[in-house]
Amino acid sequence: MVKEIKEIRILKTAELRVRRDGDELPKIEGYAAVFDKDSEDMGFIERIAPGAFKKALKTSDVRALFNHDSNIILGRVSAGTLELKEDKRGLFMSVTPPDTQLIRDMVLTPIERGDITQQSFGFNIKADEWKDMDKETPIRTITEVNELFDVSPVTFPAYPDTEVALRSLDGIKQDLITEAKDTITRASDEAINLNIDIINAERTQGGLKR
Repeated sequence: MVKEIKEIRILKTAELRVRRDGDELPKIEGYAAVFDKDSEDMGFIERIAPGAFKKALKTSDVRALFNHDSNIILGRVSAGTLELKEDKRGLFMSVTPPDTQLIRDMVLTPIERGDITQQSFGFNIKADEWKDMDKETPIRTITEVNELFDVSPVTFPAYPDTEVALRSLDGIKQDLITEAKDTITRASDEAINLNIDIINAERTQGGLKR
């Protein structure tokens, strides 16, 4: 089931840097997401499976923003100023931001100085998997992203919005409870039917004839 609400993640393993090649305009590059790495404890642990972005990259016109602010656009896929690709490691981003004094002062210089070191991404998912549901910290693996909205260098890593994921977790827990109840009910019914079969067999054999 497609999760329509946007989620935002900031991963400790993401990378961010400015690359300058001769007279070319500088690029902001790095990994917005890294595969098969555990997130922080959010009430659950989250991982991103290799290939999770594959379909979304074909259909999403992703923007690169600063601090997820839609007023500060650094690049866009359809404009050719933002490149996103999956490789074996994760989701790689390369953006050529506007050549303005504002961007140089507010974005490029702080990244080069190490003042801004993280980036995040906004998305919703199409498919995920949960395991270790019987443990204190279940593990969620995102197997397919439905839409990728933006990638964004961030000044402060905001606590990730986990509302959608926690609703998904609650739904799975309820499904497991329902399944367990159904199993108990089926087992009880089977036991009753077995007893009836035994009684009928005994009657047929004359064991209970009066």
